[in-house]
Amino acid sequence: MKPYILAETNWKNVKDEHYEIAILPWGATEAHNYHLPYATDNIEAEGVAKETCRKAWDKGAKVLLLPTIPFGVNTGQLDIPFCMNLNPSTQYAILKDVAQVLDNCGIRKLVIFNSHGGNNFKQMIRELSLEFPDIFTCSLNWFQVLDATPFFDDPGDHAGELETAVVMHLAPELVLPLEEAGDGTAKKFKIKGLKEGWVTSQRQWTKVTKDTGVGNPKKATAEKGKKFVEAVSTKIADFLVELHHADVDNLYE
Repeated sequence: MKPYILAETNWKNVKDEHYEIAILPWGATEAHNYHLPYATDNIEAEGVAKETCRKAWDKGAKVLLLPTIPFGVNTGQLDIPFCMNLNPSTQYAILKDVAQVLDNCGIRKLVIFNSHGGNNFKQMIRELSLEFPDIFTCSLNWFQVLDATPFFDDPGDHAGELETAVVMHLAPELVLPLEEAGDGTAKKFKIKGLKEGWVTSQRQWTKVTKDTGVGNPKKATAEKGKKFVEAVSTKIADFLVELHHADVDNLYE
């Protein structure tokens, strides 16, 4: 039994424990090339968050890992069967309800542990600060915590080498042989500003990629995934330890 994972502990332990930080993993359910499961983002969110919270707890940080929210924003993939979509307004309604429970429990620090590129919580955090001014809320994308290029030949953007390697490490039984994967070839915008990234818009996924992947997964290995998860979870755990000790009313220097 792990006291830092809500789904794996019980009321006997929780009632006498003081938690300082709530961790909310947020993923998505969507196609990930031919070889990875629809739950890839959720597997990654939960797996990386569990390891992160274990390390933080062992260093004295009173963290509590909440169950993963399994649906994300997938408005550009609705023509792919069973790509489950939550509109941002729906996400905010869920986030607000979660925050209400945390507020009732006396939690004053909330970290959204994001695992899906289509999710963006920045504006939601602004609005949440008005609804629950006593809760310091922040978000991170675990897959962007470190520069991935030293760990992978070509990390990729979606179901590429990075994600494939991480799932090979966390849930190898759910990964098909890589010879069955598509090569993740993807088209880019024709318009210069969109191509360079200083103009943003939603991608229509089936017009970008045939196999739903963006990035070649063929050089992925479980060992690469293990090393990346180890490094990422260590860095985020250090942040959680620092946040545990921080006075949220005195954050600036």
